Amino acid sequence: MSTPPTDQTANAQVAADLSEFVSASPSSYHATAAAADRLGAAGFHRLDERDSWALEPGRGYFVVRDGAIIAWMTPTETASVIPPFRVLGSHTDSPAFKLKSGEEFTTAGVRQVGVEIYGGPLLNSWLDRELAFAGRLSLADGTVVLARTGAIARIPQLAIHLDRQVNEGLTLDKQRHTTPIVGLADLAEADVLELLAASAEVDPELIVGHDVYTIPVQEPALFGAAAEFFASPRLDNLLSVHAGVTAMVGLDAEALDHLALFAGFDHEEIGSNSRSGASGPFLADVAERIVASLYPDATRSDHLAALAGSVCVSSDAGHAVHPNYQERHDPQVRPRLGGGPLLKHNAQQRYATDAVGTAMWAQACAAAGVEYQDFVSNNSVPCGSTIGPLTATRMGMTTVDVGPALYSMHSAREMCAISDVVALGAAAKAFLQGA
Repeated sequence: MSTPPTDQTANAQVAADLSEFVSASPSSYHATAAAADRLGAAGFHRLDERDSWALEPGRGYFVVRDGAIIAWMTPTETASVIPPFRVLGSHTDSPAFKLKSGEEFTTAGVRQVGVEIYGGPLLNSWLDRELAFAGRLSLADGTVVLARTGAIARIPQLAIHLDRQVNEGLTLDKQRHTTPIVGLADLAEADVLELLAASAEVDPELIVGHDVYTIPVQEPALFGAAAEFFASPRLDNLLSVHAGVTAMVGLDAEALDHLALFAGFDHEEIGSNSRSGASGPFLADVAERIVASLYPDATRSDHLAALAGSVCVSSDAGHAVHPNYQERHDPQVRPRLGGGPLLKHNAQQRYATDAVGTAMWAQACAAAGVEYQDFVSNNSVPCGSTIGPLTATRMGMTTVDVGPALYSMHSAREMCAISDVVALGAAAKAFLQGA
C-alpha cells in the first residue's frame, strides 16, 4: 500500500514552531505573553487599555487583558465608512488542575498540595505523569509576574495489586484521588510557592495571590509511521491560537479592505464568564476603541452597520471519528485525522455555524487550497460548545465554528494530524486576509 505524498519538510517546520509555542505557553498567561512576543517581533505595537489610543492606518496593534489577547491590523487606506471586521477567535486556556490556596500537607510520609479541577480534563490521563506548576503570581506591591517550576509533582495511580477490578472500571474521587505528591516529608527544602518564586526571581514572602496550574512536562512530538501525527498537551486550544497569531503576522496591510482581528480569550473551559472571557466585554471594548480612533466622526449607527457586515471564525478543537469507538459518532458524517479542518454544525446553536457562515469558510478554504470536512454530533451524544455562539450573541456578527480534528480531547496529551495544523493555518490566513 502506497503512502500519499506529503511535504514532510513543511510539516516538520510547522510542527517545530507549534511545539515551541506550546512549550512556551504552560498557562493562559504564558500563552498571551508568547503571542505578544511573536506579534511584537513582527512589528505589532502593544497598547495599554489604560491609555488613550491613536491608531494609524496600515499598522498592527495588540492589547493584553489578563490571560487574553486581541491583535488587529488596520487597512493602509482609511475608507469613508467603517469597514467590516474579520475576526478569528480562539481561547488560551486548557483543562488542568489549579493550585488551591493553603499550606502543603504531609500524608503517609509524602508532601502533597491541594488542587481543584479546572474545566473538564480526562482525569485518568493525568495519572502517572510528571507535572510542573505554572501561572502568575501577584505580589504585595501590585506587581504580577509569570512563573513555572520544573517537574516536581505526580498523581500516582493505585497499583493493580490493590485494586484487582481497576481494568473493569476506574472511578476517581476528585478530592481524594487527584491530589499530587511533591516530595518526601523529611526533605522539605522548598514548597511549591517558593519554587515558583525562585523561577520568577521574586521573594516568596511578597506573594499575596496566585493563579497557578499543573502542566505535563513531556514535550510535544511528531510520531507515526510517516511522522504524520502530532502529540502535545494543550492542543485544545493552543493549536488555534498559534494558527491565529501566525496568520496575523503574515498579513499584507496594503491588500486589506477590512479590519483583521485575532482574539484569544481566556476561561473558555469554565464557561467564558469573566472579564477576559468571550462572554465578557473585551472584544466589544476593543472594537469600539478601534472605530473611535480611526473614525472619530462615525456615529453609533455607523459602528453597528460595520458589525452587521462583519464575520467571526471561531476556531476550537473538534473530534475526528475514533476508530475504537465509532458508535459514539454520527453514522454518516465521518471526519478523520488528515482530512482538513472541521466545519462544526449543531441545530441547537451550540456551534454558531449557519449557511451564510458556511459559504464564507468555504471561500477561505478554497482560497487557501485546502479541504475542509463537516462535523455533526451523534444525536445521542450531545456536543460541547465554543466561543462561537457567545461571540455571535455578544457582537451580532455572522459566526462560523471550525477547528482542528483531535483524538483524546481534554487528555493531558492530545493528538492530531500535522497536515491539519498546516491546513488550518493556511485557511486562517486566507480568511483574515480576505483572499
